[in-house]
Amino acid sequence: MKFSIDKQDLYTVFKLEEEKLDSPLSPDLKSELVSLQAQGTQNLILNLSTTKYADSSGLSALLTGNRAYTENGGAFILSEITPFVDKLLTISQLNNVLTILATDEAAKDLILANSPAEEGE
Repeated sequence: MKFSIDKQDLYTVFKLEEEKLDSPLSPDLKSELVSLQAQGTQNLILNLSTTKYADSSGLSALLTGNRAYTENGGAFILSEITPFVDKLLTISQLNNVLTILATDEAAKDLILANSPAEEGE
């Protein structure tokens, strides 16, 4: 599985560099997402700008990531999704469950806005 990771203090951007998020790839993605969370990543931005296709196992991997991060008070945000993946998320109504933003910058802004440092005001 090809991907890149950009770790920052408040978030990690995980860019999946695969065209297909399907059954051969999904277990690896689940493993990486859970592993990052176990290593202390609290907020994850999953950039899917390269992913042109996903199937039910790919959606399952996204739900696993969402559960791992949100159950512990963190954020799991999908960014830069392609039209096919967007349509699939809409048809499956996962667009009502997952946080989906247009850009990595919008996702970073949301995480920064919700960070504990800002809550003291």
